[in-house]
Amino acid sequence: QVQLVESGGGLVQPGGSLRLSCAASGFTFSSYGLTWYRQAPGKERELVAGITSSGGRTNYTDSVKGRFTISRDNAKNTVYLEMNSLKPEDTAVYYCKVPRLGYWGQGTQVTVSS
Repeated sequence: QVQLVESGGGLVQPGGSLRLSCAASGFTFSSYGLTWYRQAPGKERELVAGITSSGGRTNYTDSVKGRFTISRDNAKNTVYLEMNSLKPEDTAVYYCKVPRLGYWGQGTQVTVSS
């Protein structure tokens, strides 16, 4: 069955960096685009970034452009989200998703606070 396991979250000070990973199994990873979403307390889940199956194209929500980078390693069945210059408003649970399959991971908490 499809499994998506996020890791790499934690507590970081404003201006700091984190690298999230999402390890996938149960489907042909290299055939599917992947996305990262986040959900802050009391807010709706929002799309943060997406990447095509080959990794050749990426897209980002405006609030993270220039700070976050999505990438993938098809040999390792893993998608990453490199987050730099983190702000308190980036605090959320971050999820990866395979849009065409509709599967979500369990999420990883990111807290940006001094």
